[in-house]
Amino acid sequence: MTDPVKSGDFIAPVVRFAPSPTGRIHIGNARTALLNYFFARKRGGTFILRFDDTDFERSTEEFALGIEVDLAWLGVTADRKFRQSERFALYDAATEKLKQAGRLYPCYETSEELERRRRLQIARGAPPIYDRAALNLSAEERVELEAQGRRPHWRFKLAPDTVRWRDLVRGDSHIDCASLSDPVLIREDGSYLYTLPSVVDDLESGVTHIIRGEDHVTNTAVQIQLFETLGGRVPQFGHHNLLIGADGQGLSKRTGALSISGLREAGVETLAVAAMAALTGSAIPVQPVRSLPELAGLFDLSAISHSSARFDDEELKTLSQRVLHGLSYDSVRERLEALDIVGHKAEPFWLAARGNLAVFADIADWWTVVAGEIPTQPLDADFRDAALAALPAEPWDETTWSAWTGALKQATGRKGRDLFHPLRLALTGREAGPELAKLLPLIGRLKVLERLRA
Repeated sequence: MTDPVKSGDFIAPVVRFAPSPTGRIHIGNARTALLNYFFARKRGGTFILRFDDTDFERSTEEFALGIEVDLAWLGVTADRKFRQSERFALYDAATEKLKQAGRLYPCYETSEELERRRRLQIARGAPPIYDRAALNLSAEERVELEAQGRRPHWRFKLAPDTVRWRDLVRGDSHIDCASLSDPVLIREDGSYLYTLPSVVDDLESGVTHIIRGEDHVTNTAVQIQLFETLGGRVPQFGHHNLLIGADGQGLSKRTGALSISGLREAGVETLAVAAMAALTGSAIPVQPVRSLPELAGLFDLSAISHSSARFDDEELKTLSQRVLHGLSYDSVRERLEALDIVGHKAEPFWLAARGNLAVFADIADWWTVVAGEIPTQPLDADFRDAALAALPAEPWDETTWSAWTGALKQATGRKGRDLFHPLRLALTGREAGPELAKLLPLIGRLKVLERLRA
């Protein structure tokens, strides 16, 4: 596929992520945000965060702030940010332009009347699309209907054309608009549905590429006609496949399924969430990454499959651990400092312990093993005395463990688990854990003596 930027269609892309602040975003929403973010960053473009908050009943400031927190945790930062609730003057002006063009017309049917009409069409074997009966109303009939208390909803009159576009993911695509109902753009109460504000904002903010879920494919023809009617340049579209849960059902922010906030609170690593969100359902293997730019480098819209992608939360847990085990000390320094894990021991401690973590929070327990007071299991008296007698003098390094246990083996005749396991229990209080060759110098001789003598 030709790169639209390199082909000269646009100097640099402008993309947007447009959540409705009616709930917290889930990993499926994060997928759309990340794909847009990577597309912009790889091409020196602009990433816009737009809150589609015209649903006043369900949109809240709390959800908007929560979405920003979730995106920041993922490493997604916006170059520009705005809210649709602040832009009604633009939508009103576009409405008048559509009316003047004869493309927006009032309809007075109730939802019950429309449903009865739809059922009759189906019974007759006709396509259940709006019959444009409202276009036949005279001015007097409209006045009479409004005198009865009816208020119009407003439909966009579609041209009976086949709209074609080159989809960035799906390739050549088309929709015959003669098979569609004229969409309602404005409700009876005067409030706007999604379509018109979205197109107006895309035009006004200079959006060049719309990358979104495939559930919006059927909206594309309508929106292209709106772009053309309003006199703006039509963006390029890319419709990615959708993530579905392990149960085969779609994800919903209203049910909290795999919410970003929930994954964060569960201790799942940011980079694991980002990698699963971006790479699942593509030809690129889901793999641990060390940074968001590294993940962006793997990103390729053309690698996305055309079928739904099943999201496996168990695979996410495994990936999270793989990411965690590969993180450098510099990448976690601030997180360690927040747990008061500082000083000259902090880096060697992280390198020693990271491979034994299920979630990052577990590191605090291992720091207690190294630097705090823990319950341990005492050695039997003879083995304890031999261990104390063979304990090397400091300074200690990673060879100390083998020197000490080698001497103990000679002194006691113990070997294998009989030798090592009691020492691990006595020094760490744990059945398993990081290599004692690495932990021993961090614990230090004084604390080792205390624990052996205990």
